[in-house]
Amino acid sequence: MKLKTVLLILLLSRLSFGQASFYSKLSDSALELTKQKVLYDPSYFVIKYPNGDVPSNKGVCTDVIVRAYRKLGVDLQTEIHEDMKVNFSKYPKKWQLKYPDTNIDHRRVPNLMMFFARFGSVKSTTTTAKGLVVRWGI
Repeated sequence: MKLKTVLLILLLSRLSFGQASFYSKLSDSALELTKQKVLYDPSYFVIKYPNGDVPSNKGVCTDVIVRAYRKLGVDLQTEIHEDMKVNFSKYPKKWQLKYPDTNIDHRRVPNLMMFFARFGSVKSTTTTAKGLVVRWGI
């Protein structure tokens, strides 16, 4: 799971919706979070809104992203919720929900993908190490 998280962090740090220093800080923040002891726990949690979070010793890969952005003053819980309230029909229907849920929407990969596609840029994906070296120079 850590490799997937690091690759997702690298991808997000390359998106073109901010300054290079923001990307560097975001990447550093996310990598720092991967050093913490966190148990994988995909449970549904009722959390406060805004700036809610599951217990810091629990989470899933998306919680690393949410926490990294939050360290830089961006609350993805609020950003995604506010966009979903106005544009709910644009988000995935996998969960047959009728309205946004501030407790979980920002923790779902398809919702994060849609949000970043709407407000960032979409990069093609690769499943090979060679593809990563060519695309990202790593």
